[in-house]
Amino acid sequence: MAEIPKIQLVSSLPQAPKRADDAHKGDCGRALIFAGSRGMSGAACLSGTAALRGGAGLVTVAVPVGIVPIVASYEPSYLTLGLPEDIHGRTHQSAHEPLLAALAQKSAAAVGPGLGQSAGLQELVTSLYESIPVPCVFDADGLNLLAKRPYLLRRAPDAPARILTPHVGEFSRLTGEDANSIQDHRTQFAAAFAKTHNVILVLKGQNTVVTDGTRVAINTTGNSGMATGGTGDVLTGLLTALLAQGLPAFEAAHLGVYLHGLAGDLAAVEMSKQGLIASDLLRFLGRAWCDLIQ
Repeated sequence: MAEIPKIQLVSSLPQAPKRADDAHKGDCGRALIFAGSRGMSGAACLSGTAALRGGAGLVTVAVPVGIVPIVASYEPSYLTLGLPEDIHGRTHQSAHEPLLAALAQKSAAAVGPGLGQSAGLQELVTSLYESIPVPCVFDADGLNLLAKRPYLLRRAPDAPARILTPHVGEFSRLTGEDANSIQDHRTQFAAAFAKTHNVILVLKGQNTVVTDGTRVAINTTGNSGMATGGTGDVLTGLLTALLAQGLPAFEAAHLGVYLHGLAGDLAAVEMSKQGLIASDLLRFLGRAWCDLIQ
């Protein structure tokens, strides 16, 4: 683990994206979520809806063509893009060009939730990591696919921003470090990785760490009821929405993690920690925004 000589602890939340009274949907960010596979359509649905609840004006959810009907029927407010798929219902490597074409007019993107894993997807995701021309969030299977080629993760200072959102297990695969050691020194490991690779690192878990390698924010919202499948997919969509609305990557990650946890806290009051599920967060994100703005 590289030494970080000085870390600035950031405690004040960034300002929410400004929304003019005469704004139209094109002014509020255009997001693309690349997610889903056969049997994992829910990840795409959660991420896409969370991007809408995060304030993005237009959201496109790009998924294998075979699950388009499922994803499209979940939420009528986003668009869908059907991508070529392999025999197992995962996105085929040939989707690279359609995805880049779709990204031409987008302001932010996300890659990963529910993609599954294959040799073709590994080629596709590592290529997208380098070539997507807008700020982008990488999560879940996106991270697991990148972990097989960690030498590609380092970004040039002027390259479009990348937010990586691993939990400890995923971060262990990215770094090759022992998961227990990471858990014992979360801030140090996260900051060292972010600084070395010029990325924003969101190390999820209790007191989620958000860092760009110099600045660090420790999140104070969230609860154990959020330890359930799909909550990370909601976070991915929310972060993408904030990027799409023009927030810088560190500020988008800091604010998004806070709002995500706050929605979980509000949901747990009504639903209980035991009864909380990921789609509850979508219902309570609006209330979390109200609390933040007030």
